[in-house]
Amino acid sequence: MAGNKSLRDANANKEDEFYTQLSYIEEELRHYKHHFHGKTVLCNCDDPRVSNFFKYFALNFEHLGLKRLITTCYKNQDINLFTENEAEKAVYLIYEGDKNGNRQIDLDEIEVHELQGDGDFRSKECIELLKQADIVVTNPPFSLFRVYLDQLM
Repeated sequence: MAGNKSLRDANANKEDEFYTQLSYIEEELRHYKHHFHGKTVLCNCDDPRVSNFFKYFALNFEHLGLKRLITTCYKNQDINLFTENEAEKAVYLIYEGDKNGNRQIDLDEIEVHELQGDGDFRSKECIELLKQADIVVTNPPFSLFRVYLDQLM
């Protein structure tokens, strides 16, 4: 259990930001490759700028045979020098694979859409995105884990 110390500490301290390492994602999801073919995957608690789940699915989109990848991002509540006194907008991204055949993820291949609300997975607009998904793979906030599971059920 020593390897889970940082995870246990984050849970105990109610720190909701815990990013899964890409190597852990690759190791676990290799066992489920055949489940992803033709599916829409939703990462509904992931900031795609730092999420290794988004990175994994985008980089392996064709290899897994995905139909669509949707990622939602909770609104940044922090105001700093770069946000000009406004917190960032909540967004969702849609990626449907390599469109130009260069085997790279190009920015123009990723659709970025603003959410009306704050991007909370419980919001009506995020629930509508959830209804489009076949598979959900994400890091839900520790403090809302039970609420998150109840919603999925």
